[in-house]
Amino acid sequence: MKKIIPLYLVLILVMLIVIIFFSLGVSKKMVVVKDGNIKQIPIEMQVGVYQDADCGMVIDELKDASQVIIKSGKSWFFHDHGGFVKWLEDKEFRDSAKIWVMSRDTKRWVDAREAFYSLRDTTPMGYGFAAYEKIEESFIDFDTMRLRVLRGETLQNPAIRKQLLGKQ
Repeated sequence: MKKIIPLYLVLILVMLIVIIFFSLGVSKKMVVVKDGNIKQIPIEMQVGVYQDADCGMVIDELKDASQVIIKSGKSWFFHDHGGFVKWLEDKEFRDSAKIWVMSRDTKRWVDAREAFYSLRDTTPMGYGFAAYEKIEESFIDFDTMRLRVLRGETLQNPAIRKQLLGKQ
């Protein structure tokens, strides 16, 4: 009987945390999906208002933000480019969606399929792929970045991290 009481307390505590988490999301009116963007243009995002569709975290800076917009005008938001790649992979609109990424060099929204990606930048979820509008010697294209994310060849992988950065 004594072991059951702590278990109930743990369950109640977990439920309270979940309720608080959801109520904060509702009270702050976080945006995860936005409708009506038929033109498929980048939506002007505000820090602390949008929530990542892949991991659920609040987007608290825009330097690695991305948006996936489908023809119906529905838009999803992400704070790390690796997140949108993983999230988009099993969607039927994977190839037809318009994807916008924030460029670190020009600080404007660019077509993700036309952008270039670094391999070693610090990003919110640790994938390491920051987007740039202008190419540099070590940058890769969209298709290569996508394949590397799907294969797990990111800075999240200790072997890749050591290979690219020389540390674990």
